[in-house]
Amino acid sequence: MTVSTVAPATVEGGVGTSARRPDGILKVAGEFAYSSDLWADEMLWGATVRSPHPSAEIRAIDITAAVALPGVYAVLTAADVPGARHYGLEVVDQPVLAIDEVRYEGEPVAIVAADHPETARRAAARITVEYAVRAPVTDPEDALSRGDLVRHVPVRRFASAGGTALTADVVVTGTYEVGMQDQAFLGPESGLAVPAEDGGIDLFVATQWLHVDQKQVAACLGLPAEKVRLSLAGVGGAFGAREDLSMQVHASLLALHTGKPVKMVYGREESFFGHVHRHPARLSYEHGATRDGKLLYVKARIVLDGGAYTSSTPAVVANAATLGVGPYDVPTVVVEAYGVYTNNPPCGAMRGFGAVQACFAYESQMDKLAAEVGLDPVELRRRNAMTTGSVMPTGQLVHGPAPVADLLALVRDRPLPPAATGDPRERPGGVANTTRGEGVVRGVGYAIGIKNVCFSEGFDDFATARVRLSVVGGEPAVLVHTAAAEVGQGLVTVQAQIARTELGVTKVTVATADTSVGSAGSSSASRQTYMTGGAVRAACQAVKATVLARVGRAGELALVDGKVVASDGAVVASLVDLLGNDVVEETVEWRHKPTRPLDPVTGQGDAHVQYAFAAHRAVVDVDTELGLVRVVEIATAQDVGKAVNPQAVVGQIQGGTAQGLGLAVMEEVQVVDGVIRNPSFTDYLIPTILDMPPMAVDVLEMGDPDAPYGLRGVGEPPTISSTPAVVAAIRAATGRPLTRVPVRPEHIAL
Repeated sequence: MTVSTVAPATVEGGVGTSARRPDGILKVAGEFAYSSDLWADEMLWGATVRSPHPSAEIRAIDITAAVALPGVYAVLTAADVPGARHYGLEVVDQPVLAIDEVRYEGEPVAIVAADHPETARRAAARITVEYAVRAPVTDPEDALSRGDLVRHVPVRRFASAGGTALTADVVVTGTYEVGMQDQAFLGPESGLAVPAEDGGIDLFVATQWLHVDQKQVAACLGLPAEKVRLSLAGVGGAFGAREDLSMQVHASLLALHTGKPVKMVYGREESFFGHVHRHPARLSYEHGATRDGKLLYVKARIVLDGGAYTSSTPAVVANAATLGVGPYDVPTVVVEAYGVYTNNPPCGAMRGFGAVQACFAYESQMDKLAAEVGLDPVELRRRNAMTTGSVMPTGQLVHGPAPVADLLALVRDRPLPPAATGDPRERPGGVANTTRGEGVVRGVGYAIGIKNVCFSEGFDDFATARVRLSVVGGEPAVLVHTAAAEVGQGLVTVQAQIARTELGVTKVTVATADTSVGSAGSSSASRQTYMTGGAVRAACQAVKATVLARVGRAGELALVDGKVVASDGAVVASLVDLLGNDVVEETVEWRHKPTRPLDPVTGQGDAHVQYAFAAHRAVVDVDTELGLVRVVEIATAQDVGKAVNPQAVVGQIQGGTAQGLGLAVMEEVQVVDGVIRNPSFTDYLIPTILDMPPMAVDVLEMGDPDAPYGLRGVGEPPTISSTPAVVAAIRAATGRPLTRVPVRPEHIAL
């Protein structure tokens, strides 16, 4: 890893250091308490009855046999919901429990509470639901023709007024497909709802957005928000799937109905039905260029399958449209992006949403164009690479660094790995397959992607932080409290690093995230280090200003190692003496620069806060006879603005790349006529340690002047460009067009 030199860290465990995670040892030792480990006295267990059909009317529900089972405390259906009977992340359209009909396989119909998990499952199995099955709508194009539209986002920008004709010396076209990917997080959905003495509920849950959960749950329970208190329980990964509600309302309903704590934990199979997935997509592109490879126009039509309910499809469509031509300067752009309703499983947020699907298509097109004009694939990209001051298809200026050409050069110039030896572990398929080296061909492929950071389109995106400075045990100590969800990305560590840096105090505690403090927004859109980090920094600065005001001395003062220090290094006072028994506490609500909604006709507008970029080079060995692939090495380069925690940054890049590799060659939720065929890790394949190759990582720190510490969101860009890079390498090895991911053996074998 190479990291450029920025300002050196001046505080142990502060910004710019690889501070240790406070939860690291517990997680490695298997002692960390996840939400599925929660327990309460007299606790009941919840179970869910789900529809086996993707589309059907509900004629009748008979709960008699379930209620009669000893140990069952409650069986609830839609009629038992005391408040709003629908919820939704952006549009309130998803029933708490199915009302009169089901719109996807796995839709919740009834819930049960019993004194043992097996009793709850047996009771659920005794509930009889009479369905009138309907033919499901599962093809997105059919849904679009029927008018089942979630959102249409056009983006139209022309090189000159009246210059609407799309003409070029060289034109390449292609149609591409992206399959449905699952987030496949470590810990399935789980939580514990505890009825409170005030008639409210205390909910401990693994989620990504405590306050939006609170709002939806309160409405469905018919309670004021202040009576629905959420605390973040241990989260075993998220990647977007925990933005929507799963069991939150169900556990709370059962707890209030029975007056007892209720725990719900999904098994892996149920988890496949209990959360949203990545949108499958069909993308048709046309690129026009000069003979020397300079892009003149890009025309695209993107159709995303949103499944049965809205979820975050509107934002996914907007991302696919606005980022749909990639990190390139293109004078004329005509993009039509659609999200539609079908009777397939609901789709919503997943790492890099919208940008992942588009990147596979536009990078495939760039390779096709490079071949057509006779240029090296990297050189073609560099000739068209955007820079600072470039104009996005939406008309927005790129104000921050845009080192697209530099990132491409870094991955291109990395030494290539040596040829494989005779070790069977180095062959496609590994020791368990029959490859012996015959028909094995090596290929190298490149890709680069672009992703927006933070919420967009005029959304009131903010984060709240409360910081308290006091003396504890004879030394200064800081308590940081936010509602930001730590989902495995290291946010708790980052908050402590910022407090140490700003207040010069080593002893920092980060309180459990809950709804007793203002919202921090969602742990998504690569935004938490930017937003909650910005809020913690601002709150620390407010605390610092209050403390320094007590000194009553003019001149530049700083807090270092628990002391107030003058600009000449002289110690003015110790924080212990200055504070005494007092507590200095500040709460700050922090916002980034404003964004604007897209023009509904042209798609023009300053819709995004910040752009992030990553490039990948993949080297693969392919057995062209058996259709087997081994990814030999991946090199990647990414501009992170400021590596707040360098080791964590590299971990995010490695993890994101792994998910991109999975989408390239193995991960797909197989849906046939609306029915999931592979809801388990037996049949839904994800990369293991044997599938992940060595990675060479270059981290650039080109600070964004508008961001706290100059940082950029890190988590999503690696997922975006890794998929097309791997597929490009397979194309280079086989000569096959490969227009769909994941690539299957039958797509490769010659």
